[in-house]
Amino acid sequence: MTILQSIFLGVVQGLTELLPISSSAHLNLIPWIFNWEMPESFDVALHLGTLLAITLFFFKDWLQLIKGGYEQAVKKKKSTEGRIFWYIVIVTIPTGILSLILDNFSDMLCEKFGIEMPLIAIALIVLGILLYLVDKKSEAKTKYENITFKQSFLIGISQAIAAAFPGTSRSGITMTVARALKVDRESAAKYSFLLSTPIILAAVVVSITSIELTLQFFMGVLFSFIVGIIVIKFLLNYLKKGSFKIFAMYRVVLGIFIFILYFIRL
Repeated sequence: MTILQSIFLGVVQGLTELLPISSSAHLNLIPWIFNWEMPESFDVALHLGTLLAITLFFFKDWLQLIKGGYEQAVKKKKSTEGRIFWYIVIVTIPTGILSLILDNFSDMLCEKFGIEMPLIAIALIVLGILLYLVDKKSEAKTKYENITFKQSFLIGISQAIAAAFPGTSRSGITMTVARALKVDRESAAKYSFLLSTPIILAAVVVSITSIELTLQFFMGVLFSFIVGIIVIKFLLNYLKKGSFKIFAMYRVVLGIFIFILYFIRL
């Protein structure tokens, strides 16, 4: 892998991991089209970069969440931050276990039947349509501060679907479920990012032994981090007035493109 390839893939990761358009789809599609080799260690670099972006952007939020969680557990002092912190902790455990099981099953299925790209295309199109319909029809009744345990659990556990079906998108499925539960768009995005933090961290830690500290690795981390910060800020501002329609349309178009390219290559 060249330096330019690592920079390009870092930019792609920063854009697609945090927008609801699926980083797994793009990071499988680009090497497939251009015949690039992407080592496992580089995938860790890309996720480490977006993990750092989310952590830094929401650093103050995480400090408040951790403080609130500590005070609620030790001092029995209830607060919004403490409640949400424990929601995230509780839902992360079953989500992590289920994601690991489904991810292994998905990998086995794709390897056995060689259907990874069609599955990605289907996931892009199906969730794109669902995201559009759900976002269009759902009211915005719940803000971030008022999210309930039921909403948190359903939003969080939906992340496991992204592990089962490459192309689904962790942010895409969580934001879709959040909107279906009548969480407003900006809150859906923020809560999606916070919920993803421990899951991405776990994925990085599990793969830590495969890391190779090359220049390409550091370029992947750096550019996915920089672009990730920009994308989070953009999306949260955009969703104050905008909808998910443009992302849903992009998913459908990309899915159709993958199908066409797949059948041409048969």
